[in-house]
Amino acid sequence: MNILEETKFLMKKYNITASKSLGQNFLIDDQIIDNTISSANIGKDDLVIEIGPGLGTLTNKLLQNAGKVICIELDKKMIEILKERFFLFDNIEIINEDVLKIDLNKIIEEKGYKNVKVVANLPYYITTPIIMKLLETRAKFDSITVMVQKEVADRLCAKTGTREAGAITYAVEYYADAKKLFLVPNTSFIPMPNVESEVIMLEIRHNKFENVKNEELLFKIIKYAFMQRRKTLTNALQGMDISKEKLKEILYKLGIDERVRGEALSLEDFINIANEI
Repeated sequence: MNILEETKFLMKKYNITASKSLGQNFLIDDQIIDNTISSANIGKDDLVIEIGPGLGTLTNKLLQNAGKVICIELDKKMIEILKERFFLFDNIEIINEDVLKIDLNKIIEEKGYKNVKVVANLPYYITTPIIMKLLETRAKFDSITVMVQKEVADRLCAKTGTREAGAITYAVEYYADAKKLFLVPNTSFIPMPNVESEVIMLEIRHNKFENVKNEELLFKIIKYAFMQRRKTLTNALQGMDISKEKLKEILYKLGIDERVRGEALSLEDFINIANEI
């Protein structure tokens, strides 16, 4: 039975229809799953955290390759399916929680694995909050390999200092090295979404930028810079507690044109500005 037949069988057996509110589209492409597993370099020494496993299509392959798989699923109906489908496996743990509300560090520490990886097909409607949660929690991940909407992949993996970049691009670069792996056509799902997807990998930086004096201030500056990205930086930051004259002095000291827009700056530029402030 191939994945398409298996998915249709499970949907019929459990009377499942994809939930739009939970962003559910079921992957039915064997090759995409194999490529994801291969790209993430999953091995028996790895603890894998899967977010939103749904019917367990990706889970099935993860269980065959990983040391242990922790599935975090919000939909209670899917929880019952996962429990029934994988009851013979002794290397799975299923958690019925919202990934945005759980303590990932605690879960990882309890398992005692040195190698920890996140592999998931993320719901489109909540992709960015999940990725930021994974990065900001500073959990001991080695990598995050996820399928996201192509438009989101473009932004996450853009080069900072270019028009393609956004505030999220700088946040991702701060925590990880991001790269695109491969495209996923919309024909790889049922129901078929209106957009293409892409699998990306974020390799976590364990030597974070050590010269940052105030992370909160850094990300606040970046946020303000991109809230009104067509404005010059000196104008965009007027909502913050710093005068335009003082900001111009800082830019002059750093050798940055006072007419610069935030989108033209590198992450290092923002760090230097934040440190001066």
